[in-house]
Amino acid sequence: MEPVIHFKGADILNGESIVLYGLDMDIMPGDFVYIVGKVGSGKTSIIRTVTAENRLLKGEGVACGYNLVGIRSRDIPYLRRSLGVVFQDFQLLTDRSVEENLEFVLRATGWKDRGLIDGRISDVLDAVGMSTKAHKMPHQLSGGEQQRIAIARALLNKPKAILADEPTGNLDGETADEILQLLLDLNRAGTAIVMVTHNRAIFEKYPGRVFTCENERCQEVSNEGIHVV
Repeated sequence: MEPVIHFKGADILNGESIVLYGLDMDIMPGDFVYIVGKVGSGKTSIIRTVTAENRLLKGEGVACGYNLVGIRSRDIPYLRRSLGVVFQDFQLLTDRSVEENLEFVLRATGWKDRGLIDGRISDVLDAVGMSTKAHKMPHQLSGGEQQRIAIARALLNKPKAILADEPTGNLDGETADEILQLLLDLNRAGTAIVMVTHNRAIFEKYPGRVFTCENERCQEVSNEGIHVV
């Protein structure tokens, strides 16, 4: 079984500066992986490298079968269709309904058939427990509901992995638990989850593999070996 995401000896950039040296990481189908560390330690830079937003100049890097070293511009949209990305601030289009937000993504990634589009939107809204909210505007939804829609959006193209960058950062504790349970359910169904967080309580309550970023390195550790501020 091939890794969904693979790094070996990779230097991770933020802009033109190296923030992490020599990253080794293999994420397999069905893994639930946390990337933890202080603000500025390079966590989000790893996500941006996986999506080819940041360049990879040294070491090995592969995501969903695409070589991240020297990836061609025309291949980047196809790489990103193989990944689902969930952000802390939801990033929904505020002038469109839930259904229109999801349709926009599908059409932007090559879907044309109206029936297939409607069917896929229905499927992902069912998956996140939001099937009755299709015609709501984002401002009519709670923070937790908006994040569920963001996860539905990430699921549209049946990704091999979901990259969640502080997905509970703007949510209260109870709502954050609901979002974690949803991500765990998706993971149990076979989707790899990579979650960036600085919240130790989350990865203590919902165990998974843990990589910690500190002192310009990112390494897999046990929960006991983590120090996050």
